[in-house]
Amino acid sequence: MFHIANRYNIFISHSWHYSNHYDKIYEWITISNITSSNYSISIEKKFPRMSKTQLKAAITEQISHASVVIIPAGMYASYSEWIDYEINEAIRMNKKILGIYPWGQMHVPTKISLNADLMVHWQQDSVIRGIKQLL
Repeated sequence: MFHIANRYNIFISHSWHYSNHYDKIYEWITISNITSSNYSISIEKKFPRMSKTQLKAAITEQISHASVVIIPAGMYASYSEWIDYEINEAIRMNKKILGIYPWGQMHVPTKISLNADLMVHWQQDSVIRGIKQLL
C-alpha cells in the first residue's frame, strides 16, 4: 500500500531555478486537510553536483516512494528532458500522474496530457481533490 490512513506520498516535478510552481503546490498540500510525505527534491534538499546518470538514479529513488507524481504543465518547455524522464519513470513504476494545467490555459504538451491519469486546474481545491481522487 502506498499510503496509510490518508497519508499521501507525493513527488512534485519542478526545476530548482524556477521553484515557484513547486512552492505553491507544496503550500496548497501543506495547508490542506491531507497528510503527506513529500519525496520531491526541493532546493533545500538539493543534491550535490552529480552526473546526469547519478541524478536520474536519485530521481528514480525519490519517485519510487511516491504514490502520485504531480506535473505542473507550465514548466514543460524549458525542462522537457527531465519531465519526460519523470513521467517515464512514473509509468514504469505504475505511479499515478496528476497533471496541472498552467493558470488560465487549457492546452498542455501531449506528453503530459496523454500520460496523466488526471488533469486538474491551477487551483488549490482542484489539486487537492485530484490527489484524493487518484489515491
